[in-house]
Amino acid sequence: MRSIKRALISVSDKSNLERFARFLEDRGVKIISTGGTREFLSQRNITSTDITKVTSRPESFGGRVKTLDFTILSGLLFDREKDINEAEALEIEPIDLLVCNFYPFTQVKKSQADLDKLIENIDIGGVTLVRAAAKNFRGVAVVTDVHNYDALTRELIENNMSLSLETRYKLMVKAFNTVANYDADIATTMTEMSCKSSLRLSYSEYKTLRYGENPHQNATVYRDNNAQAGSFLLDQNQLSGKDLSFNNVLDLVSALDVVLPLERQACSIIKHNIPCGLAEGDNKSNLLALAWAGDPVSSFGSVIAFNCLVDKKDLVFLEFDNSDKTKRKFIEVIAALEFTEEALSYLKIQTNLRILSISQKFIDIYSKGRELRFIPGGVLSQDVNNKTYEKLECVTKTSYLDLGKKNKLVSFGIEAIKQIRSNAIALVRECRDGSYQLLGQGSGQPNRLNSVKLASEIAQKNLIDQGEDPNLSDVLLVSEAFFPFVDNIEYCAASGIKTIIQPGGSIKDKDIISACDKHGIAMYFTGIRHFKH
Repeated sequence: MRSIKRALISVSDKSNLERFARFLEDRGVKIISTGGTREFLSQRNITSTDITKVTSRPESFGGRVKTLDFTILSGLLFDREKDINEAEALEIEPIDLLVCNFYPFTQVKKSQADLDKLIENIDIGGVTLVRAAAKNFRGVAVVTDVHNYDALTRELIENNMSLSLETRYKLMVKAFNTVANYDADIATTMTEMSCKSSLRLSYSEYKTLRYGENPHQNATVYRDNNAQAGSFLLDQNQLSGKDLSFNNVLDLVSALDVVLPLERQACSIIKHNIPCGLAEGDNKSNLLALAWAGDPVSSFGSVIAFNCLVDKKDLVFLEFDNSDKTKRKFIEVIAALEFTEEALSYLKIQTNLRILSISQKFIDIYSKGRELRFIPGGVLSQDVNNKTYEKLECVTKTSYLDLGKKNKLVSFGIEAIKQIRSNAIALVRECRDGSYQLLGQGSGQPNRLNSVKLASEIAQKNLIDQGEDPNLSDVLLVSEAFFPFVDNIEYCAASGIKTIIQPGGSIKDKDIISACDKHGIAMYFTGIRHFKH
């Protein structure tokens, strides 16, 4: 335990400071403070000693130099056991507590400030103080987070104004991470301003998972230290159920990725990171059943996401309250913007079901970042894929689409294939009530023909299961990349497919277009490829 008798407070962010500083003063702690902080404390009748009286030098150069001083740094750095005699000889008084945060470089950067203003908001003295105090954590407590004041107050009260070594160690770890994040932000910003780029990642452990993709793999979730508030998926409100697993998290990301960009109310069903069901429309109570019908077998044990408020009537298809338990649908996770109380009560019949409410803040920023993929010895970085198409150009003699009415169905199909692994094929249609449905998909195949076959067979089976004619003439086939060979077109013709949407761009485009014309198939080029490896 170390008693707190003398504290140095020098902060840019003065949130929550008044109560903590007053507590220290009331408990007899002598406070040293710097210019702006001292003025803040003085206005609130909290006594503190001006740092210039300790250093015997004025704050200089427009405030650039005020804490970079032998007396101050020695008071933080000297070893409380080995150096005590030397400190006394040099008349160095120990500083037991440092409360410090830095100039707001990140906030200033967000305001589109120029280089000169950014430079003036690079903290030097504060960073030096924090590093010094953190290095000497056995003798000094260093506080860099304004949210730590209340917990420290409680511990000081309980321990007669002393802090434990464990607490000082935790504060030290946070302090060094704060410095590292601050320096990384400055470094990357300055690099970007030189028209180059650098990548510095900073993540803190959020929680340990039971296991990873498989039970023999250890797994941990980390939170991005620089992420905007509300952008971390696991900070969303979990309303019920077990903790999310490694695979649950990955599937939930895919479920949200495919459903959130859609304009109308929509429901997605994800299994093993692939959309096995997707529906969009105005009849919200039918969306889940429509999405489920896209692949009833794969939907078992899936993750479901809605982009809207969910009521009980939107969920009764799950039959959770059916006395015949074999009729109850099994799902792992369900997420939505919001659930009514009646819907929550219905879902909680399945006690292990994970239920998440997704905040509007998350939705507003989720697609604005970058995607990172780690490889041995490095990392790949790319923009989030948030485009649909550049054009809808009919390149064949035949044209079936009324683009004024069907372009939204095209967008629906493209949003589906953006989440389907290459080679990706999606068959989508407009139902009688105006809803859109993913009727079949082919993914992860080593060649596109296999994906076309797989998607067509699934779509035909689903139509039969829904009591409809398995004719695919009213279905759009959406491909995430160009067709390399005419065998794909031959199979589409044999399956009755009449309309194909693809990006174009192959050296075989003329052959593909000729094959479509031969079979009376309409083909549209979008100009944008959507590989997902």
